[in-house]
Amino acid sequence: MDIRQLRYFVTVAEEANFTRAAARLHLAQPGLSAQVRQLERELGHPLLDRSGRSVTLTEVGAAVLPYARAALCAVEAVRQTAEEFTGLLRGQVTLGLVAGAAAAAHEFDLAAVLAGFHEEHPRVEIALTEDTSERMLTALHRGELDIAVIGLADDEPPRGVCVQVLVDEPLVAAVAPDDPALDPPDRTSIALAELRERPLISLPRGTGLRGVLDRACAQAGFQPRIAFEAAAPLFLAQLAARGLGVAVIPSLPAGAAEAHGLRTLEITEPRLRGRVALAWRTDGPSSPAATVLLDVLRTTLTTPGTD
Repeated sequence: MDIRQLRYFVTVAEEANFTRAAARLHLAQPGLSAQVRQLERELGHPLLDRSGRSVTLTEVGAAVLPYARAALCAVEAVRQTAEEFTGLLRGQVTLGLVAGAAAAAHEFDLAAVLAGFHEEHPRVEIALTEDTSERMLTALHRGELDIAVIGLADDEPPRGVCVQVLVDEPLVAAVAPDDPALDPPDRTSIALAELRERPLISLPRGTGLRGVLDRACAQAGFQPRIAFEAAAPLFLAQLAARGLGVAVIPSLPAGAAEAHGLRTLEITEPRLRGRVALAWRTDGPSSPAATVLLDVLRTTLTTPGTD
């Protein structure tokens, strides 16, 4: 067994296809197949099921995969640690962003932080991906992500993950100016129970905000009527402005609601909070580059009053 065979196995598992894996590795497919077969012979078990249209992991392959990834990370960490003595940080960091995280740009400027990090460490490659909070937490546990910006659905941090809250703001009901919820006209809040029969516009399942909404409605004894869902909070607001329902979104900056043709009411009884947090595994990132970036993010993106 050698490190190349482990890299080949992990790549085929990720691509679920020998042809795509060979192209990604810049290898000829027969050579790649032969190396994976050799690894299977050395281990005494088939790791991949080749009988279907796509390549899948066998039971043994699924059990071996995390250790193969850990071995590759360890080798990379050895190389990067040695290179640190030259004063030049190298490597790749995988950073996940919850769908719609860009909407929080008024709270923290992630793009500026990443630009500054890239200028200081130009040899570090940052791979960005956008997904739901649930899937990114799974990716963190598997080592597929180093750091993630997630939405928090619960008060306690997810198991095996450390978090630092970046945004903590009330959730509001955004409605068109002629919506009946605005009676009387000077009201500023709405009880969650008043949304029981209203068509709601929300982020998709798996996001922190949707988790907060679903849990609060369940505790209040009803299931929310989700009429529309989308990953972009701004699009949710646009749907609400057209009178298609009540958008449940984080509170908007001053003047933003009016600019989008909306009125917002703070949701009460109970008050709901939308929280966005930086997340990483409790045992820390697996590479020096990811550790440095995490330290930069934790220092730069700290929101006053949160930690």
